Amino acid sequence: MTVSWNVGLITLIRMDSHLHTPMYFFLSNLSLLDICYVSTVAPRMLLDFFKKHKSISFMGCTMQYFFFSSLGLTECCLLAAMAYDRYAAICNPLLYTAFMSPTLCVQTVVGAYITGIFGSLIQLCALLRLDFCGPNVINHFFCDLPQLLVLSCSDTFFLQVIKFVIAVVFGVASLLIIMISYGYIIATILKISSIEGRSKAFNTCASHLTTVTLFFGSGLFVYMHPSIDNSLSYDKMTSVFYTVVIPMLNPLIYSLRNKEIKDALKRCKKRMFSHCHSYLKIW
Repeated sequence: MTVSWNVGLITLIRMDSHLHTPMYFFLSNLSLLDICYVSTVAPRMLLDFFKKHKSISFMGCTMQYFFFSSLGLTECCLLAAMAYDRYAAICNPLLYTAFMSPTLCVQTVVGAYITGIFGSLIQLCALLRLDFCGPNVINHFFCDLPQLLVLSCSDTFFLQVIKFVIAVVFGVASLLIIMISYGYIIATILKISSIEGRSKAFNTCASHLTTVTLFFGSGLFVYMHPSIDNSLSYDKMTSVFYTVVIPMLNPLIYSLRNKEIKDALKRCKKRMFSHCHSYLKIW
């Protein structure tokens, strides 16, 4: 369901020329990240659910964490870029095309992926230096850093510090960019005289704000506190929420109240009906 909804949203954005804007370019990349998120965690989770003896190799576990972490850090950067895009569109509409040129949008997305992979590599290198004496039983649905730190028989203080610093650099810094952007956006919206104009401007930001609240709220809860045994059950529930539930909700959040997406769907249905009608006439 998650994959099909996100693939459907990406396909719609690619097919409809009216959606070829920076906002929907970023949104299609967010959907791609959500597909990768679910593909990294869910297949193994479902496989283990039906297996009596659940096991994973150390290399497989670290690789799963590396990809999962890279995607999460990339999404932090991408959500910050989407907030800046909304700031440019609402606060500087006349200079919007200059601020958000196609080249800059591509560079921003590529930079988000590179930065996310680099941040994850730092943690992975520190993780591989730890010793695991056993019993290596992971109290989680997938391999995540807090659970791996609890299993280690080495001193994990250095990696705990790295985890905290990465959370601050990516999570808090991204949140600051988002908050500053929306501070300017709110100030601009309040200056709009017409109620219809205010409503339209707010609706373009509501979906993004909802996604930001869900993603950062659950993510920071897991990674900003120390990894201790009595917190792992809460981490498990929260992690499933932002790895499975949020990727499933994102296409709905961005589609249900988005007039442009609804109009694009209508145009797509009309084209499909027209093609089918032409095909039937030929035969």
